[in-house]
Amino acid sequence: MENYQEELQQKFQNRSAKIAILGLGYVGLPLATLFAESGFEVTGVEPNLSKIETLNRGESYVQDVPSHKVKELIQSGKLKPTGDFSVIKDADAVSICVPTPLRKTGDPDLSFILVATDELVKYVHPGMVIVLESTTYPGTTREILLPKLTENSGLEVGEDFFLAFSPERVDPGREDWTTYNTPKVIGGITPACSEIASFWYEQAIQTVVPVSSAESAEMAKLLENTFRMINIGLVNEMAIMCDRLGLDVWEIIDAAATKPFGYMKFTPGPGLGGHCIPIDPLYLSWKLKALNYTARFIDLASEINTGMPRYVVSKIQDALNEHQMPLKGSKILVIGTAYKPDVDDVRESPSLDIIGLLLQKGAEVDYHDPFIPTIAHDDWMLESVDDIEEGVSKADCVVIVTDHSTYNYEDILNKATLVVDTRNALGNVGRDDPRVVRL
Repeated sequence: MENYQEELQQKFQNRSAKIAILGLGYVGLPLATLFAESGFEVTGVEPNLSKIETLNRGESYVQDVPSHKVKELIQSGKLKPTGDFSVIKDADAVSICVPTPLRKTGDPDLSFILVATDELVKYVHPGMVIVLESTTYPGTTREILLPKLTENSGLEVGEDFFLAFSPERVDPGREDWTTYNTPKVIGGITPACSEIASFWYEQAIQTVVPVSSAESAEMAKLLENTFRMINIGLVNEMAIMCDRLGLDVWEIIDAAATKPFGYMKFTPGPGLGGHCIPIDPLYLSWKLKALNYTARFIDLASEINTGMPRYVVSKIQDALNEHQMPLKGSKILVIGTAYKPDVDDVRESPSLDIIGLLLQKGAEVDYHDPFIPTIAHDDWMLESVDDIEEGVSKADCVVIVTDHSTYNYEDILNKATLVVDTRNALGNVGRDDPRVVRL
């Protein structure tokens, strides 16, 4: 009987293995370029043809991947973007990096995984290793992918082909922790699956951390993001409690952070944003409901965090009221709309809810963000104002939602009539200024 594991290891060692990455988004494109830079021939399969056209022009749409790198890899033939899934038939290794959003009901939306898997089933063959990177609930790899891949193929997992899960750990905009040096957790359906998948990733990634099963790898990802979600929920509630008590939550957090042990600093904000933290823990909560268990910490933290945009709007309304102005008809300038500083990503950003709520209440809303030229969300669309100084001067209230490092906050304060600072971006400069309201 042919030993596919040994064959794959030899191909990975001599770089003759052909790699396919399904999905060229913020996870897939950095991974594809990393494997290509490591000497592999990589084909990126992306159904969005405009993305394919952009890459073929040598341009990158992912902040962490420079355009010059894309251009160089495409010109060398190491990276080949395509919308044709049939290239999988020639692949030795496939990584699935597609989105896993939530439906509006809070249920996991696995449609992207299912589409990718259905395409993969058409071309799965002996001697192939498959790794799912899309964040999902524990059991997805074994319960969803495995039956589809084995049902009609006659292939046996762990012998004919190899299946594993490895959670993405991408923090957009960071330069200290990248796809290369961020430790990579991998868990297979069988020990052989873990071994060959780990061997593959070790060819391009500095540290690979094998775990006992795909479920363990899936759960590890959810623990990471649930930890952050719950602690952010805790400190957001602390901000609300301090407000009721007439205390400065920022001073208290800084004081607590001087403790050299047993404490990790988290800061409050206008809500959760991004591709992981607001969404991933709810996958776990949903899964546990099917087992008749309520994930109480997750549900409570989610309730607090999702309520923060409305809390921010109430602070804006109260601040205007103190200055004898109604919210309706007031000119509001939102500063920073990305979900975190210095990135061009608005996914799940609390700014979207804050702007939407302000518009519903009759405010005249503009925004400025050097990374986000336009926003279209629900039933509204806005363009970033060209001149931030003019925007600040004309606004009845400036709301700092995302604390980009490019802003001159002292200058903003000097020109503003009223500021609601949800990130303590003004720091000590705004602490005792009567025009500043802090979260």
